[in-house]
Amino acid sequence: METKKEIREFLTSRRARVTPEQAGLPTYGARRVPGLRREEVAVLAGVSAPYYTRLERGDMSGASEGVLEALARALQLDDAERAHLFDLARAAQPPGARPGRRQAKLRIRPEIQWTLDAITGAAAYVGNDRLDILATNELGRALFSELYAAPARPANHARFVFLDPRAEAFHADWDRAARETAAILRSAAGRDPYDRELSALVGELATQSEAFRTHWAAHNVRFHATAVKHFHHPVVGELSLSFNRMDVAADHGLTLFTYAAEPGSRSEEALNLLGSWAATIDLAESARTTDHS
Repeated sequence: METKKEIREFLTSRRARVTPEQAGLPTYGARRVPGLRREEVAVLAGVSAPYYTRLERGDMSGASEGVLEALARALQLDDAERAHLFDLARAAQPPGARPGRRQAKLRIRPEIQWTLDAITGAAAYVGNDRLDILATNELGRALFSELYAAPARPANHARFVFLDPRAEAFHADWDRAARETAAILRSAAGRDPYDRELSALVGELATQSEAFRTHWAAHNVRFHATAVKHFHHPVVGELSLSFNRMDVAADHGLTLFTYAAEPGSRSEEALNLLGSWAATIDLAESARTTDHS
């Protein structure tokens, strides 16, 4: 990513979103552009107009934490947007001033797979910030069987959402899934703009998907820690599942994702049925392997 361009477009888009009325500022006459003017943001943040203009042009070198906090308040950023602003500011520092980042461990320890296999009542997998599925339990593979139908490995949620025609049927609200997916990748790119694999993924999606280009250009970011997910699975039909993510503390960059159904619900019945279907598929695959050995 071009850090200066990212900063400029992010701040401009956030500034355009806040009206003078929302900021508690008086308005005089017609305004040519929506949202706040640069001078108004400067007043709200307690900095000079030339200094804010410099920041918005992408020059955040030397910007203090206090200035960034004031800017976040002036632009009414939520927690995810505030974190993204700080990530962009870190990326803008001279190379020697940037804090080092450990690379994500791509090797899945056996203990991680054991833990996944021990989770039998919920779909679970371990992934990374690029939305790759790196390891999964049996029910997780069954839930996301449509992702695994594509030959590319590792299976990737973003490629599925934007490039696979099956995604619109699988996600009950595909538009929401598309917005969230782009926002999650945008947050990841802010945290590590030097991740070559992530940059390649973004480039691939931007080249092949107009929907992705549209959502990426919005510069929206989000934390995605818990939600209710709605799917239409080709085998068991409608599923409404509680989604939660938990960072794997011992493996920087890896995250455990779980999808569980409310006890006694129709979705729990469907998830149990999906587990039985997955076991049947595994037995059939084992039989074929034995026959050919």
